[in-house]
Amino acid sequence: MTSAPSMVIVAGEASGDAHAARVLRALKSMYPDLTAWGFGGDQLAAEGMEIREHVNRLSVMGIWEVLKQYGYFRRIFHRLLAEIREQKPDLILLVDYPGFNLRLAGALQEEGIPIVQYVCPQVWAWKKKRIPKMEKVLDGLICIFPFEKAVFEGSPLPVHDCGHPMVEETLKVIPDAGWGDGVKLALVPGSRLQEIDRIFIPMLETAALILKEVPELQIRVPAANRECKERMQALMDEYAELPKVELVDGRMREVVKGADAALVTSGTATLETALLGTPMLIVYKTSKLTYAIGKRVVTVDHIGMVNLIAKRELCPEFIQDAAVPESMAASLLPLLRNTRERREMLEGLAEVREKLTSDQGGKRVAEVLERYLEKK
Repeated sequence: MTSAPSMVIVAGEASGDAHAARVLRALKSMYPDLTAWGFGGDQLAAEGMEIREHVNRLSVMGIWEVLKQYGYFRRIFHRLLAEIREQKPDLILLVDYPGFNLRLAGALQEEGIPIVQYVCPQVWAWKKKRIPKMEKVLDGLICIFPFEKAVFEGSPLPVHDCGHPMVEETLKVIPDAGWGDGVKLALVPGSRLQEIDRIFIPMLETAALILKEVPELQIRVPAANRECKERMQALMDEYAELPKVELVDGRMREVVKGADAALVTSGTATLETALLGTPMLIVYKTSKLTYAIGKRVVTVDHIGMVNLIAKRELCPEFIQDAAVPESMAASLLPLLRNTRERREMLEGLAEVREKLTSDQGGKRVAEVLERYLEKK
């Protein structure tokens, strides 16, 4: 390229912000004068990207929750669309966030700007009818799971399997020094306030039941950000009869790595926990409307990515009405002790790690994007 390259990155969630930051860092080693702007979070900002909208506002999950903020999303969509048309960047990298990002790609397909989706929408779980649309609006797709590329066999869409960013990252994690001796339990209620509102209290109730059996139990909760920490503290103050736990600023991986077991909200954190080698239960609760619609369209047997990779329910799932503290405590107790259940899960988690490859610090993704930049 003869002039300084520019790109737009659209990452609407904390996990996408982290993945894209690694890629941007690798790309800048190839193109030191590369400029980037778009939607993201603190990690992309740290790599020099100009943030137009922060993931803290963008990260909303569930049909009803999105509808409530429809006006906001409509405004930022059209503002971003207008700025891209005016600035005409050399590349657009869409990171996960498929509802917003695929619509944006459709609106931009006549602009002649290469558009690449990083992290495959879960078309293998639901909405396979999205594949023809993806073929039409995207110039490339970068997958992170080994089984995804096969879903697009026969498709004209160029699909690149670049490995998972967490494989390499989690190998370097050192257990948090805050853990003392004894039995250690991590609670991971998610990075969205709506998740915390639905899941944190059932998690605390589960921990209270385990405390009756294991009085020396330590309980630590990594808070994704200040807002999450404040919400969890407020809930603990409101439900004073439940156990007080230690809220930790960030350091989710370090806290989970040092725990004997964890109770984890379904999402990216379950795969992180699996790669860290910590036995867990998977928990999820959403609005009744979102859950009812999801049940009708989801075609896979499990919600946790670790279980989809393992092709069995390696880590028990407690979804919606099944997220009952008594049931969760009964399943969690054996994982805190040297039991057959714990040993079998540890073996299964090691198998999951072996099935995944590394993205080599974002280098493999950057090398794919280089082709699109040079093509432009």
